[in-house]
Amino acid sequence: MPSVMGLLEERERAARQRVEALQAELRAAEAAWERLVIARETVAEVLAGPCGGDEAPPDVVTGERPAQLAAAVPGSVVPHWREGLAPTVLAPDYQRIMDVLAGGSTAGWETMDCRELAVALGLEPVPAKVEGVRSKAKRLAARGWLVEASPGLFSVPAGRGGGS
Repeated sequence: MPSVMGLLEERERAARQRVEALQAELRAAEAAWERLVIARETVAEVLAGPCGGDEAPPDVVTGERPAQLAAAVPGSVVPHWREGLAPTVLAPDYQRIMDVLAGGSTAGWETMDCRELAVALGLEPVPAKVEGVRSKAKRLAARGWLVEASPGLFSVPAGRGGGS
């Protein structure tokens, strides 16, 4: 007859393997999604044609000129950062991450890991919440809004602060 501890360890091992498989599947799905977003942005830029003179290019997210940008909605695409683009174009969750990192220290920006960032956002520091914050921070870093100084440590470069 198997021991209770042995049965629990077996179930724990099976659950861990399932979580690892799901995380791998999630990473693959996110990579595919990122490629589609980039493709859509590229097609939008090409279809927009060359910009004439001093006129600003249309914003890929909303199709409007930067001066006319509407507030972002949850689930909207994170645009690549460029000069003059304010954090207000980001969805609310991303704006909160920018605000927390931008307002952290006397220098105007702070480096935080995802667990600290989750706590600062008022979330429980449980793996599911921390991974959600990590995913958003990685996306912001990939688009130029944040800097990942070392693996898992994020900060806002000078001039890209929150204030939304």
